[in-house]
Amino acid sequence: MKYTETHEWVKVDIDGATVGITRFALKELGEIVYVELPAVNSKLKSGDEAVVLESTKAAADIYSPVSGVVTEVNSKLTEDLSLINEAPETAGWLFKVKLDDATELEKLYNEDGYSELIES
Repeated sequence: MKYTETHEWVKVDIDGATVGITRFALKELGEIVYVELPAVNSKLKSGDEAVVLESTKAAADIYSPVSGVVTEVNSKLTEDLSLINEAPETAGWLFKVKLDDATELEKLYNEDGYSELIES
């Protein structure tokens, strides 16, 4: 996985990339009580606002770490927010994109770099 400075993660596979928030982000936000996901087939650029999360503490914009077209959203979240609250880096993923430019991933943190970021 790769990580952003704003605490999103992206995992690339053969079909594209899956995006979500990190455990650190969830800890900072508190329990998520509402999610607004992007529309399937919408075009995102790296850094665009993609998702709105509301928690018991605050509302937060979640940004796309990569550019591409949204191919799928985690529609299970609209029925069961416990997925994001309990497993933000697995079952609680937010959306999937077909990558426009895989070289954007080089600008993101690897696991060690992200760990250093959140520890500082």
